[in-house]
Amino acid sequence: MKKTSSNTVQKNKTDFAAIKKLLKYARPYVPVIILALVLSALQIAATLLAPVVIGKTVDYIIGENNVDFGAILKNAGILAGLIACVFVFQYLASLCINFASFRTVRDLRSSAYAKLNDVPLSYVDSNSHGDLMSRVGNDVDQISDGLIQGFSQLFNGIVTIIGTLAFMLWYNWLIALVVVCLTPLSMFVAYFIAKGCHNMFAMQAKKRGELSGLVTEMLSNQRVVKLFGYEKRAEDRFATINGDLKVWGQNAAFYSAMVNPCTRFVNNVIYVVVCVLGVYLVIKGGVVPGIGALSVGALSCVLSYATQYTKPFNEITGVVTELQGATAAASRVFDLLEAQNQSSDEGLEDLTDAHGNINIDNVYFSYVQDKPLIQGFSLNVKSGQRVAIVGPTGCGKTTLINLLMRFYDPDSGKIEVEGKDITEVTRKSLRLSYGMVLQDTWLKKGTVRENIAYGNPSATDEEIVEAAKAAHIHNFVTHLENGYDTVLDDDGGNISQGQKQLLCIARVMLTHPPMLILDEATSSIDTRTEIKIQQAFEKLMQNKTSFIVAHRLSTIKNADIILVMNKGNVIEKGTHEELLEKGGFYANLYNSQFEH
Repeated sequence: MKKTSSNTVQKNKTDFAAIKKLLKYARPYVPVIILALVLSALQIAATLLAPVVIGKTVDYIIGENNVDFGAILKNAGILAGLIACVFVFQYLASLCINFASFRTVRDLRSSAYAKLNDVPLSYVDSNSHGDLMSRVGNDVDQISDGLIQGFSQLFNGIVTIIGTLAFMLWYNWLIALVVVCLTPLSMFVAYFIAKGCHNMFAMQAKKRGELSGLVTEMLSNQRVVKLFGYEKRAEDRFATINGDLKVWGQNAAFYSAMVNPCTRFVNNVIYVVVCVLGVYLVIKGGVVPGIGALSVGALSCVLSYATQYTKPFNEITGVVTELQGATAAASRVFDLLEAQNQSSDEGLEDLTDAHGNINIDNVYFSYVQDKPLIQGFSLNVKSGQRVAIVGPTGCGKTTLINLLMRFYDPDSGKIEVEGKDITEVTRKSLRLSYGMVLQDTWLKKGTVRENIAYGNPSATDEEIVEAAKAAHIHNFVTHLENGYDTVLDDDGGNISQGQKQLLCIARVMLTHPPMLILDEATSSIDTRTEIKIQQAFEKLMQNKTSFIVAHRLSTIKNADIILVMNKGNVIEKGTHEELLEKGGFYANLYNSQFEH
């Protein structure tokens, strides 16, 4: 199935719905956030009191040989105390906001990871794995940087604006009025520049996900890439996506970088206007009715507040551009979190005492609605029977296995185990009733012992060794540097494919399931080892219902029934001898493997 990345971006503005959804994850930490805001308010109050102290100190410098050093020294002490308060309150506020933000992000990432276990396999199959990884990793980090940390800056900016405005009104309402009237110019410039940022940040996140998907694909299939000389084409694909990422990232960075200097320029113009007006009021005195004379100290105080009043607008506009990227990332994360879950197992009974009696009744299934695959499939399997499934690639063999394991549900019809519809028992109990060995092996990073005991963590060392011996891997393991304590790389990268397959077989042997699924289980093993494995499987499959998917027909001669599939339908059914006698599709397939 074709894997897609995130949905095409259509929004051009901040996604406030995503912010609202994020608040649900921040709710447990509201008391800490409130404490952080209180501490921030105290820090801002101390910051705003400092210009008052400085302004009064300036006024104590009256003239030559007329300086009140006692008052200046006293104010210097007060100013030092205010600076210390600013430091302490700011430090404590940062601790609180970091505590809340990182735990919020931890919870969000945990939910995103858990969601991957709740969505149907079709969702994982139809999306780029690298893109899903990017949502759980990069996008969640961007939410932390842009939304949660930005919220604190936004609050500080708003409180600073209100506080400085109050102080300016107290000192001189005319200057305050001029500042308030001119400041919207700064906001207009910021809004105009940041208007298109969201779409750019959203496309940047989308391309970042595509790039992660490509890198994951190339790294996990590096041998195939090199075998077919695909390196150059892979580099070309990478260059195309990387180029798109550069364009969107560059545009987003350019527009977001333009906001701050443009607003600073406007704010500096405002500062100059306030400075000229303030100097005029100091020189001319109370020329404006209702406004008293302005001292030099008061002017320095007002100028300081004018700067502090416009400064938060710079920070707020910066936060707004960060919000564009963060909400775009949040939308991608919540697209995952809001994906439709697989049907719940709540209230369903566990499958117990499974002996391997399976009935498949008139099952229809397709991955794509208008492309039917399995049509009207029926089969009754008794406990202990061995069912081999053969046919050309794409005929539905592996799909049938997916339906048996309930990785996918049939479009219609039903599958029963021990007379119970598998949709009426829990998935976990159903899947634990099967032992499965696939053509594509998977091992986790850990010791050989941990990998063999993956499905049975409580197994004893003796049981692990016994399973390894049965899978003919014990001798290999004992020759490793640390034996069963040897640590394997991710996906067993430091051992051969055949050895990985043998470990996977040992893993299944340790679980003793009543039903087995062997999907091309010996395809990566040499002929000599295959004979030993077939002997081990003969012992393993005794009294167990077994489904064997194989292209090498010589491995399924002893099956009780062989299903020959083509285009989703069973076209022949019988034992090996019966099918050869018929001289049909199976016979032709079998004979073609031995032609010279």
